[in-house]
Amino acid sequence: MAASWRNLARILPQLVRSKFVPYRKCPSLDLRFASSQASSFSSDEGDKTHFGFEDVSKEEKTRKVHEVFTNVADKYDMMNDAMSMGIHRIWKDYFIQKLSPTQGTKLLDVAGGTGDIAFRFLDYMKYQDSLQLSWNIPSRMKSPEGWPRSPSEIEEESPTEEEDSHVTVCDINRSMLEVGQKRAAQRGLFEGIDWVEGNAEELPFESDSMDVYTIAFGIRNVTRVQKALDEAYRVLKPGGRFMCLEFSEVQNPVIKSAYDLYSFQVIPALGQILAGDWNSYQYLVESIRKFPSQEEFAYMIEEAGFACVTVENLTGGIAAIHSGFKL
Repeated sequence: MAASWRNLARILPQLVRSKFVPYRKCPSLDLRFASSQASSFSSDEGDKTHFGFEDVSKEEKTRKVHEVFTNVADKYDMMNDAMSMGIHRIWKDYFIQKLSPTQGTKLLDVAGGTGDIAFRFLDYMKYQDSLQLSWNIPSRMKSPEGWPRSPSEIEEESPTEEEDSHVTVCDINRSMLEVGQKRAAQRGLFEGIDWVEGNAEELPFESDSMDVYTIAFGIRNVTRVQKALDEAYRVLKPGGRFMCLEFSEVQNPVIKSAYDLYSFQVIPALGQILAGDWNSYQYLVESIRKFPSQEEFAYMIEEAGFACVTVENLTGGIAAIHSGFKL
């Protein structure tokens, strides 16, 4: 739990000073509209939902989404490159920098089967450890008076060793997890990471057990989004942080026109050419358009119980980072 509160204490001043603003203070936001639209999207009442632009039963959506990601698992990273024109790599790097985890953080990455966020998290922690080591060694070699210290003196003043950072990747699709595990083996990553097959709507983890919950480009594929948000809140420790990176509603009209043209005319065609799969890519494009706006989704996050909810648009709103804390 210490890592959760350390993360929160360090992040809160940034929230106050940052250029992005809490969604409730956005001048263009109509809260009544946002809440009504979000409620219509997140409602668990009735059996119908959407699969892209198609109305289907909730059970059918779960099955269809599973089929999509089974089909595209081997090409998933290429798919993200196609959908974002490669910019998703920059977004994910920034996502982890914005998270800025501390030593000992227990991260749960949901719908992260291929490991993109998990690997970045581990790389970030390794880099931070190396920085800490380089800063500490020279300063500890000398006493306050400037005299050299003996190895025994340095060992006696060594800080208490903290629990190592750890990431758990949870995904409902075994094919996606297998791709991630192969990538981890290629990188020589066998420690500090676990792979768990599980549903975002019914996470197989204890309550109050995680410091951070992340989900990148996955929440829009969940059948019952509000239930997944409730689960995120449940598994986080008090002081824990929720962070979501997702394609969103483009704010700039010029960018929107170009992006719509690229999305509907180019991406499915690329899917057919590169992966022999038009329909899966067509669904992924449509799923972006059916997902709630930044304000609507922020309202849903707050409805799950999160506080200090913020939204930051990336690349004109093509993607957005949503953040909240369990207080």
